[in-house]
Amino acid sequence: MESYNSFNVTQQQVSEAARILKLDQATTELLLWPQREYKFVLPVRMDNGKVNVFHAYRIQHNYARGPAKGGIRFHPDETVDTIRALASWMTWKTAVVDLPLGGGKGGVCCDPKILSEYELESISRAYVRAVAHLIGIDKDVPAPDVYTNPQTMAWMMDEYETIMNRHHPGVMTDKPQQIGGTEGRRDATARGGVIAVREACRLHDVDPAGTFAIQGFGNAGQRAALLHQELLGGGRLVAVSDSRGALYNPDGFNVKDLVTHKLRTGTISDFPDAKSIKQSEVLALDVDVLYPAALENSITEDNANNVQARIVCELANGPTTPGADRVLHKKGVHVIPDILASAGGVTVSYFEMVQDSYSFFWTEESIHEHLDSKITKAYHTVQDSIKEKQVHPRLAAMLVGVARVAEACKLRGWV
Repeated sequence: MESYNSFNVTQQQVSEAARILKLDQATTELLLWPQREYKFVLPVRMDNGKVNVFHAYRIQHNYARGPAKGGIRFHPDETVDTIRALASWMTWKTAVVDLPLGGGKGGVCCDPKILSEYELESISRAYVRAVAHLIGIDKDVPAPDVYTNPQTMAWMMDEYETIMNRHHPGVMTDKPQQIGGTEGRRDATARGGVIAVREACRLHDVDPAGTFAIQGFGNAGQRAALLHQELLGGGRLVAVSDSRGALYNPDGFNVKDLVTHKLRTGTISDFPDAKSIKQSEVLALDVDVLYPAALENSITEDNANNVQARIVCELANGPTTPGADRVLHKKGVHVIPDILASAGGVTVSYFEMVQDSYSFFWTEESIHEHLDSKITKAYHTVQDSIKEKQVHPRLAAMLVGVARVAEACKLRGWV
């Protein structure tokens, strides 16, 4: 199987959108590359008294529409190209849902699974000491990502406030509510995706209470399973996978029991009344809705023809390659691309920034209403782009995002 560089993939997407929009060469070149890239080495004293040096990054892809926004990953295999790609996708994601933000991403090359809580806190604080002068509510606002969480953000916010000697709760989002976090953030990514699925089912005459499958059963996958049934009035989850295996039950899983089992054991394995299947089979099942919620480049030209779902809702970042997009579109599979489908998280993070700035917090019901409005409007804006340009959904979403960012760059006089 061909390997894919995520940054090359996103540059292909930008180039194609720029060509259709007839952007000039300078504007295209500006949008292809991050505006700022930072590399750090973080010396951290470990529990055994020895100092380990960790490599870290912060990349600000574009801030024409507002401060950069994007998560921080702790992962042993993090690369600069992965972070570049993710920062770029954040630029288009915030633009598609029309938030006054740009795109950024960060990462530390470490393995959280072998680190103590104290070591994780030390790495978190060391990272902020390196980036403190580069971030801020009006510069760049980080959030959690792979193997980071609200506690990580609490440590980072505290370190930033210690350095600045004043309160700046909005400098980090997805914090615990007790220190400036917002209602409705935990399930925001999945909720946004399910809202988009609701609109897609209405538009494409798909039964929202039909069958669905989920590839990847982490936070987003678990919450999507629960919210699909809650928001769409039912539905049978017939297949699910995680990093250790995949399960199938044509009669449908008891989703609450499955989530409880996953949280208790760390895996879906050994869940009763289910047939073990290959992980690749989850993508090929005949279901109404498929949620890829795992890794980049899961659906490629090699397996796209096997996809039988009527709607594919991408909760993962970059799960479908450019070649696979064309195959799925030709097959009549309606893809809700990641820069729309998984935009619920950054949307509610933006709401958190607003609330922190005013020190006034909204109800969970209000958060859900604002999120529904944003995602619904963005979904139909992308559908209008599909019809107008006669292109597949990802390219349509990229056209919306790239056009908005390009306009901001031109208005500023950058190009």
